Amino acid sequence: MPNISRDEVAHLAKLARLAVTDDEIDVFAGQLDQILDSVAKVSEVAADEVPPTSHAVPLTNVFRQDVVVPGLSQRQALAGAPAAEDGRFRVPRILGEEQ
Repeated sequence: MPNISRDEVAHLAKLARLAVTDDEIDVFAGQLDQILDSVAKVSEVAADEVPPTSHAVPLTNVFRQDVVVPGLSQRQALAGAPAAEDGRFRVPRILGEEQ
């Protein structure tokens, strides 16, 4: 049964550059113990004859086929634009570019 100490939690927090209080160290120690206990239980049940999986149930691709369809022409795309120039959308300058 794993038992992580306060010193180990403080050391991990320091490695991760986390500022933690003494109360948080106690909370995290308990939480990490629960996590390590859960991993240990899973390790006990895992058998060599059971292959590792990423999902409990088989998955199938739910995406539609990638089919090329006609899009808008340049003229159609620019028809709804508030401003266009040289066949492109005209937008306000947002950077202080020097000319």
